[in-house]
Amino acid sequence: MTDSPDRPARTPRNAAPSGYGFETLAVHAGARPDPVTGARNTPIYQTTSYVFEDVEHAADLFNLQTFGFIYSRLANPTVSVLEERIASLEGGRAAVCAASGHAAQFLTFFTLLEPGDEFLASRNLYGGSITQFGVSFKRLGWTCRFVDPIDPENFRRALTPKTKAIFIEVLANPGGIVVDLEAVAGIARDAGIPLIVDNTLATPYLCRPFEWGADLIVHSTTKFLSGHGTSIGGALVESGKFDWAKNGKFPTMTEPDPAYHGLSFYETFGDFGFTMKARAVALRDFGPALAPANAFYTITGIETLHLRMERHVANAQIIAEFLEKHPEVAWVSYAGLESSPYRALARKYLPKGAGSVFTLGLKGGFEAGVRLVESVNLFSHLANIGDTRSLILHPASTTHRQLSPEQQIAAGAGPDVVRLSVGIETAEDLIRDLDQALTKAARA
Repeated sequence: MTDSPDRPARTPRNAAPSGYGFETLAVHAGARPDPVTGARNTPIYQTTSYVFEDVEHAADLFNLQTFGFIYSRLANPTVSVLEERIASLEGGRAAVCAASGHAAQFLTFFTLLEPGDEFLASRNLYGGSITQFGVSFKRLGWTCRFVDPIDPENFRRALTPKTKAIFIEVLANPGGIVVDLEAVAGIARDAGIPLIVDNTLATPYLCRPFEWGADLIVHSTTKFLSGHGTSIGGALVESGKFDWAKNGKFPTMTEPDPAYHGLSFYETFGDFGFTMKARAVALRDFGPALAPANAFYTITGIETLHLRMERHVANAQIIAEFLEKHPEVAWVSYAGLESSPYRALARKYLPKGAGSVFTLGLKGGFEAGVRLVESVNLFSHLANIGDTRSLILHPASTTHRQLSPEQQIAAGAGPDVVRLSVGIETAEDLIRDLDQALTKAARA
């Protein structure tokens, strides 16, 4: 396959530039002035489809012999800027965006697995991911085995000949657990399988999992990347370093694909073959495309990611220290506290701060948790994280409600647990709000 002189070179549109600092990439990666109008901000390309130059051009696009735009379910110019930006910030080779974080996870596993395959996942995950992996994926013939991540060797012990991947959250939602990323990556590498990391809570500003051995990264861009509670989205990022042909475990990547006249994605596209297949097969056939407007809002949000994360982390540290001493609080799980068993891991993997999402346990149990979320004023009681606004949730009655009590406790979402997502407001105001709400909850 070759490109004609007047056609784009065979490199992904979202190839990551190098040599720039994080802050510069957050503002500039993937974005160029519009060649027609000169618009400096990335336009919202609100279109379904694109005109072909001629029949040959159309054929080359459909055969994946050249890069360009066909239909916005597959690729869109606004979305492409976001893909390049996220790939750049993560230090990855390429990325593909989807309609939500769950959609990004589906694209990942559909590209990776066949019926009968298994994967391992930390049991300390967002409740929706536990349900997606443990219930919905079963209907597709994929089996997830959940593992206690506290001891990384638990992953090695859980491996079987059918295991095709390991999935973890660097910073677990909601429990505040920090997983030993480098150790788990080593176990995955020894087994010849990819490590997939959900980096939603940490963001690439706090942690870049590829630098510690991860192979694929997923995001719910809905959270900190967007940052303002406006836009649902997800992303899959490929490191470009995993050898899909090494051990014969990944025929979906190496064998001829009947949908593209026998094309082998790894042989043809090499270090961005996984994201190409996720786009050209999974995204094409199942259609969870990211809307251009949501991509635009997320691009805009990322421009201030580094500034927001600094304030998020600073506020979270202050509030966690306050809550740890509060008489109505039994415990606080935040890796930024000196008392945290994950403090050493946080210093290693999250040197700029332990994020802004953490949990606390109330002495009054389930009922006290319910009363607390109903008594706050500044904190918003809703099912999201990563907003500029401070958010509060009682997971056992909401996000983890579908789990059994045993599963809730294992996931760090027991009946006494309240989750905070600390925003960028004045810290003292947030403390006053929590103090009055805790007092009110205790008296009820």
